Amino acid sequence: MPRVNPIDATYFSNGHRDDFTVIGTTVQRSDARGHVTGKTVFFEDMRLPDMAFVKIHRSSRHHALVDNVDVSRALAVPGVQRVLTHRDVPANWYTVLRLIGVEPNDEPVLAEDRVLYVGEPIVAVVADSEAAAIEGAAQVEVAYTDLPAVLDVEEALSDDAPIIKKSGTNHFVYEGHHARRVRLGDVEKGFAGADRVYEWRYSSAPIEHAPTETTGCIVIPMGGGRLQIHTNTQAAFFTLDNTALILERPFTDLQVKGGTVGGGFGGKVDVMVEPIACIAAALLDRPVKFVYTREEEMQVSSTRAAERIYIKDGVMNDGRIMARQVMLYVDSGAYSRHSPYGTTKAAAHLPGPYTIPNVYADCHCVYTNRTPSSAMRGFGVTIADFAIESQMDRIARDLNIDPLQFRLINAYRDGDMKAHRKIASGTALIEVIQRAADLVHHELPPEYRAMSSSIPRETHQ
Repeated sequence: MPRVNPIDATYFSNGHRDDFTVIGTTVQRSDARGHVTGKTVFFEDMRLPDMAFVKIHRSSRHHALVDNVDVSRALAVPGVQRVLTHRDVPANWYTVLRLIGVEPNDEPVLAEDRVLYVGEPIVAVVADSEAAAIEGAAQVEVAYTDLPAVLDVEEALSDDAPIIKKSGTNHFVYEGHHARRVRLGDVEKGFAGADRVYEWRYSSAPIEHAPTETTGCIVIPMGGGRLQIHTNTQAAFFTLDNTALILERPFTDLQVKGGTVGGGFGGKVDVMVEPIACIAAALLDRPVKFVYTREEEMQVSSTRAAERIYIKDGVMNDGRIMARQVMLYVDSGAYSRHSPYGTTKAAAHLPGPYTIPNVYADCHCVYTNRTPSSAMRGFGVTIADFAIESQMDRIARDLNIDPLQFRLINAYRDGDMKAHRKIASGTALIEVIQRAADLVHHELPPEYRAMSSSIPRETHQ
């Protein structure tokens, strides 16, 4: 039998050997040539006869009642064909999480009686040209009654904070609880028995995806009343299902053609443009284009959520972490989108890749009068990792323990019970740390070299 290179091949349980052809080699991206030669086709490359354009009149208030919407001046702009309000939307709720059982729906497609953030869409103007649509949107007049705005996650949860959500709380309710909770062991007992206790706060600001191509789509009416959607969505079937629910039409009425995304990173899964473009295309029986300006992309497209994290650790002088308490506040902005799910992901990730016998965490998904946040590259875990690993480095420095050794002492191993009561398997963290030490010529004592993720740890005393 020929020698097997672990980088190039693997054995499977049936005894057969399959060669890898990618791992360990440099492979050109399948779309690279098209990108660098300008041959890649994006949805905006389509030039269709008689195409109409959509632009949005957006809220200028953080939080306000909408007393009146006057569209008469918009309709007087030459080229403006229609002004769509919430009454034109069959099911005026974005449904981005209903498909995976996360409810209630809380975000209107077009505002009804109130707005909860600057930039919230109120009406959509459909016109023969982009210039006419822009002018029409600017001519819409909205009368407001301003309401108190909540812009800080902890203030939003205070007893005297104004309630901004019709559900009656400024937080998502998880099975009757104010937060997604994690409980393991007795954290207070763990702190009482620890040699040292450390507590620090970590925070992040909202992060905009800033894709090269802004969010958008073109919808084309087809025979039999079907609609063909050319979009830069990251999730074609997700877009199809959610758009059909909003339109209250059978899924088979829609055909989604995705193709090139033009940069997404998670931000192009929110199904924000396709429903309105579909409604306009069906009403006018014309192709309709709806694409964000760069200003809109920066202001109203969803961001990575801002997070505030308090971590308190009880640690023995030899480096064993005996207790970890985490208070996490995720700024969902005005609406849920994917943030309740992201907060659950954060809770499931705690206390990081470490085995700690006593863990207490409250992970809050908080509503504020800010732009809604949503998915972005590992959302729910990325900022938590930043906080956890910053905490680990600070503790290691104070204990005068090598930071890699400190992580090896606490690294989870196969068979360990995780804080959310799942048994860890396939961990390999110890081996990764050891290999990383090799690559940077970082010395590890023999006892740390002898550690293995597959060898059970001694129970924390």
